[in-house]
Amino acid sequence: MLGHYPTKRSVLVPTLLYAQDEVGYLSDEVITEIAGRLDLTQLDVRNVISYYSMLTTKPRGKFNVQVCTNIACLLRGGEELLEHCAKKLGIGHKGTTPDGLFSLEEVECIGACSWAPAVQVNYAFHENLTPEKMDGVLDEYRKRATQ
Repeated sequence: MLGHYPTKRSVLVPTLLYAQDEVGYLSDEVITEIAGRLDLTQLDVRNVISYYSMLTTKPRGKFNVQVCTNIACLLRGGEELLEHCAKKLGIGHKGTTPDGLFSLEEVECIGACSWAPAVQVNYAFHENLTPEKMDGVLDEYRKRATQ
């Protein structure tokens, strides 16, 4: 990716996202490796990780459920959807199910305001949701995990 960016530092966020997708989170070992390859300090890398909510240094579930509660989603049931997911999965914000299958996050905006309330699972969007529709979404991901 270095050839596509003007400086090594410019490739940091895409590299972190790629590494997180591969490993599941940004471990100490990953941070050390990326810092070394990009001629940055580990503190430089950690500062960027702490700034972006989509980056994490803790393992997430196989399916990261991000429930939008920004204004459009909030007005159309986003908060209730988050509460429903928390109850159904038995975890709270930034929690992970004991089987490691799901993690849950409340997020500010996923850019799907016209189709609120919306949820993003990993990189897939699910819109115009109700608690009943959300149950179907979660059941579908649970089925995928056993295939």
